[in-house]
Amino acid sequence: MSETVASQEKDESAVEAGSAETAPAEDASRAERSSEDQLVREGDIAGDYLERLLDILDFDGDIDLDVEAGRAVVSVDGGKDLEKLVGARGDVLEALQELTRLAVQQSTGSRNRLMLDVAGWRSQRRSELSDLGRTAAQEAKDTGRSQRLRPMTPFERKIVHDAVAAAGGVRSESEGEEPRRRVVVHPVG
Repeated sequence: MSETVASQEKDESAVEAGSAETAPAEDASRAERSSEDQLVREGDIAGDYLERLLDILDFDGDIDLDVEAGRAVVSVDGGKDLEKLVGARGDVLEALQELTRLAVQQSTGSRNRLMLDVAGWRSQRRSELSDLGRTAAQEAKDTGRSQRLRPMTPFERKIVHDAVAAAGGVRSESEGEEPRRRVVVHPVG
């Protein structure tokens, strides 16, 4: 009988050990789902806010919600006159994004990193800025001289820094104060 009790205790401790090993993985998975649920909620709040705004402005547009790279992404596409919500060099879009973030923060009680795109402007701009970063990196390598780019928003600078980092043989840094902060690309070596 003592062998049976010892065997049961051994089996129970093995089960407990197995569940202890899977508990952190389950907790991480649960936290990931909770985080994604929060981002989806932020996107829904932003979508509702933008839908009301479009109605007030009498603009047409389809609102698409997504989660990418740990942030809610809201896109407004398909309507005429949406370029007015982008403005010159995206200045109206930046302001609209900040207003949308504030509306989400007011509803949720926490800051967010929501990204707003209107009429595909950000995705097109991302491509242009990646090209600019690669070109500046190549120019810095070829001439051996630093390349100073025009002032950019934080969104724009991040894309250029990423493109420069991918190019290799150069490094980049931001210099100056907002709103005149710019990327400088330096040759390495």
